[in-house]
Amino acid sequence: MAEDGWKSVFFSVFDYKTEKYVIASNKRVGVLYRVIQLAVLGYIVGWVFLTKKGYQETEESIQSSVITKLKGVVLINSSETGPLVWGPEDYVIPPQGERVFFVVTNVIQTPNQKLTYCAESSKVLDAHCRLNEDCVAGDAVIAGNGIKTGRCLKTSRNATGTCEIFGWCPVERNIRPEKPSLEKAENFTVYIKNFIRFPKFGFSKSNVLDTTDSSYLKNCTYHEVHHPYCPIFRLAELARQAKHDFKEMAVMGGSIGVLIEWNCDLDKDYSKCNPRYTFTRLDVHSNKSITSGYNFRHVRYYKNTAGEDCRTLYKVYGIRFDIMVTGQAGKFNIIPTIINIGSGVALMGAGAFFCDLVLLYMMKKSTFYRERKFESAKNCKKNGEGITLPEAKAGKKNTCERRQLTDLSPET
Repeated sequence: MAEDGWKSVFFSVFDYKTEKYVIASNKRVGVLYRVIQLAVLGYIVGWVFLTKKGYQETEESIQSSVITKLKGVVLINSSETGPLVWGPEDYVIPPQGERVFFVVTNVIQTPNQKLTYCAESSKVLDAHCRLNEDCVAGDAVIAGNGIKTGRCLKTSRNATGTCEIFGWCPVERNIRPEKPSLEKAENFTVYIKNFIRFPKFGFSKSNVLDTTDSSYLKNCTYHEVHHPYCPIFRLAELARQAKHDFKEMAVMGGSIGVLIEWNCDLDKDYSKCNPRYTFTRLDVHSNKSITSGYNFRHVRYYKNTAGEDCRTLYKVYGIRFDIMVTGQAGKFNIIPTIINIGSGVALMGAGAFFCDLVLLYMMKKSTFYRERKFESAKNCKKNGEGITLPEAKAGKKNTCERRQLTDLSPET
């Protein structure tokens, strides 16, 4: 008997088991099931395949290079230097053309500075003094311009003075600008050359029109429809696209982000892969906020007629441009297609499971449906007791009735 038991267990591995289907003649559950099927089908076809292109293999690791070049000249006439003509080599920092560059729109100059002794600026709090003891010799002035000499310079005995320093004198002119020095900078143009590559697909492209006409870039400006491959922009237009006024930004400076998006469907023609430009202001814009604007200092050194080392200090305000490149490419691949189809089939099964819950536990006749859905499988006794089946009454032992398809209707 034990041997027969092991044999039955061994050979049962090769049995094929199929599901038992029950047809429930219930129109409400049937309509619900069809609605779920249509919803799943619409999701798979409309969203997964048409909108999200689930039949494609995608790549987001875009490789990118950006080169920038500015053009334009402006006349500056200041009391310190007189009239000067500034070109890109003067107002673009850094001058070699990178994806992050700064355009000077306002400048405050402190010319003819020499290493000597002078009074520290009265706007530096650490330089305020009443006695010489308040100016410890050799200490650097915190947030100041030089090293304390130990002398307190005052206009009168009872007045508050400032410490004498050794440094670049005269100290910086610390004034707040009222209008931009380079007001005409709004007419400057920037040429943004961008090369991209998707290594997985071996796809490369540039945002510049592939042409041998050397005059093309000299006569065009960017337009989304007419000139999508002419990446030459007026600075005023960049600020306008970022929803700000260039002249207002030029006074205290700011920061503008230029986003170039490459979303390419490589199943389509090469010409259909085009860049999309968006612009936004990145710095906090508020007249009362100390975070508004953008400025920094730099110097130019030279020797005067006496052979002394001198310099001109520039405090420059301007607009910083950050060029960011993102993108992804997609191309048909059988593997994601099969995976998404399989997900849709699984969702169909989830719909059937939900309808089973409604039918077996939420309907008025749920007890009737459960009795037809689930059967208690027991071995028939030798004498035909227990489960009374036609085979048992006919004298057949250890047999049970099996039906593959049952027509289930409450009316029958």
